[in-house]
Amino acid sequence: MAWLSLQNVQGQQQALYLNPNQPLNARVSDLIAKLTLEEKVSQMLDQSPAIQRLNIPAYSWWNEALHGVGRSAPATVFPQAIGLGATFDDDLALREATAISDEARAVYNAAIAKNHYVKYGGLTFWTPNINIFRDPRWGRGQETYGEDPTLTSRIGVAFVKGLQGNDPKYLKVAACAKHYAVHSGPEKLRHEFNAQASPQDLRETYLPAFKALVKEGNVEAVMCAYNSTNGEPCCGNTFLLQDVLRKEWKFRGHVVSDCGALDDLYEGHKVVKNKTEAAALALQRGVELNCGDTYTKLPDAVRQGLIKESQIDSALAILLRTRFKLGLFDGQNATPYDRLGPEVVNSTAHRALAKEVALKSMVLLKNNGVLPLRPDLGKYFVTGPNATSVEALLGNYYGVNGQMSTILEGLVGAVQPGSQIEYKQGALLDRPNINPIDWTTGEAKQTNAIIVVMGITGVLEGEEGESIASAHAGDRLDYNLPKNQIDFLKKLRQGSKTPIIAVVTGGSPMNLAEVHELADAVLLTWYPGEEGGNAVADLIFGKASPSGKLPITFPKSLDQLPAYESYGMKGRTYRYLEAEPMYPFGYGLSYAKFEYPSVKLSTKKIVKNKPVEVEATITNTGKMEGEEVVQLYLTHTAAKGSQTPLYALKSFKRVKLQPGASTTVKFTLTPEQLALINEKGEAVAPSGPVKVWVGGSLPTQRSQDLGATKAAMATLAAR
Repeated sequence: MAWLSLQNVQGQQQALYLNPNQPLNARVSDLIAKLTLEEKVSQMLDQSPAIQRLNIPAYSWWNEALHGVGRSAPATVFPQAIGLGATFDDDLALREATAISDEARAVYNAAIAKNHYVKYGGLTFWTPNINIFRDPRWGRGQETYGEDPTLTSRIGVAFVKGLQGNDPKYLKVAACAKHYAVHSGPEKLRHEFNAQASPQDLRETYLPAFKALVKEGNVEAVMCAYNSTNGEPCCGNTFLLQDVLRKEWKFRGHVVSDCGALDDLYEGHKVVKNKTEAAALALQRGVELNCGDTYTKLPDAVRQGLIKESQIDSALAILLRTRFKLGLFDGQNATPYDRLGPEVVNSTAHRALAKEVALKSMVLLKNNGVLPLRPDLGKYFVTGPNATSVEALLGNYYGVNGQMSTILEGLVGAVQPGSQIEYKQGALLDRPNINPIDWTTGEAKQTNAIIVVMGITGVLEGEEGESIASAHAGDRLDYNLPKNQIDFLKKLRQGSKTPIIAVVTGGSPMNLAEVHELADAVLLTWYPGEEGGNAVADLIFGKASPSGKLPITFPKSLDQLPAYESYGMKGRTYRYLEAEPMYPFGYGLSYAKFEYPSVKLSTKKIVKNKPVEVEATITNTGKMEGEEVVQLYLTHTAAKGSQTPLYALKSFKRVKLQPGASTTVKFTLTPEQLALINEKGEAVAPSGPVKVWVGGSLPTQRSQDLGATKAAMATLAAR
């Protein structure tokens, strides 16, 4: 289905910009030459109006697909992004994004066939969010792939490739890397906040994923963030937009502002006096597309001599290239994606994929042997505020459909005939019960197993305008679970030996210390999407073994962390947190049992510009089939006075093993991976021995204390 209708165009059939056989740049230049100044500017707004005389329909640049096509037509709802990060599976990310882009094209084709040109209706999707989840208080951390730049880069690149497709001429959809850069709260301050990051933290933590998406993923767009970085607003930042993005990384796509961010240039950051000056500054610094209406002042900026019309032409040319690459000017059935129809939307295959992602994302945090449960026990009792909650499936930036499997529905569907299952909510989400009469806890204890579905939802954490039960604009400045939920769990435990399985929903680290103590098993589901309930049931009843790993550290308390407003990495994430966490990065239990006897290196000494080959054998010594995420970490000898990571994830692979089976996993450590980043932001060769760890979790004593297998280690001598 073509974007541009040609039936009623008189005299346009020979226009060069309509000829798909002409060079792309020539077509773009031809179209720009036909536009007035005001028309040019109108096409640089996120809601670009129609240009009737050229038969160009309206176009909405703003669309969302964080974990499925969002805010649009019915679509498959995959687990929230943090859950995808917990899979440590970039092939799975590629397959999920491919399914999402199939549905995106199908939804678009159906809408355009009905002449619907509405907001969230285009093919330019502002995803993925590859910011580093540096602090658990940030409500939008659920949108990211976690706290590690290597994991974020790998999942992000795969996701972009799945969205954009592999056709040599046409984009399937256009992806966008956001929010560039150094952006992760506080939500209330984001329109005026200045995030200060050292050259080392920039190059080691905050920029690697953006670099990977530009250079490896060929991402079509980059979104500049609301905040300032090191004293300059991100949407007017010479260093970020010009020196790094355009010159160093050779980015050739377009830059879009976060929505309303250009108004922040004068209202929040106050680097210019008014809207016209803000428009001129953003254009000069390299922003091609304005989400908002600031660019409506660009004609005034030209008339006042602040910019030249030729600068608008140059920016618009970059922007229009995206629309041409999407095939929007090439007539019907020009792209290989124009025939995708509604049959692919939430199809059986896509629902199965959503369940696969959910199964691989959930993290078993504790199991004293109670799991897996038999599905034929006498009676099960399901309770808790999130058992029937659709909100607990969604997270933010979500789509919807009519086949959402709540956790209660999944559990009920899995219990065998002859067994009973009872449900009472028992507790509210975030406040004590108003009615003090409580029949739940007594009845629950008269069963074979209690499944408590608790945690948080998107009404408590998320973006500033959506988390309607949050006192802090979506951020979670209180690290604890709502007290009433803990009190409810204590009542269930008091005087009872009935096994308690705590199923915890949420998109960020929470204080689960008391949950861990009170429950016999703890399963973290994140926001698991439309198949969340069925996936929970499969794991609890043993149809599958848990294999998700934490993509972010769970500290014991916020007292272990620096101030929320601090963007320095010292004391943050597994790489620099010296305090013992509640749950370490990379941690997650299984019903299988994996052993790592040894690590073999191709050399005993680092040689300049030479890679190092790493081999590790993994054996499933348990009694159940399972998948394991094999993780490779480095520990460098700390140079005196330097900021050196305690551990650094460099690679990972998923393997599936039958009981008793073994496999050998091979990694290649490149010179770039072996290098350290110094205080100047430069890559330098190691100055001392490097420990190479291979295991199923962060190789710390805390991981072992929680039940993780000990990692294998070998040492590389410095050259």
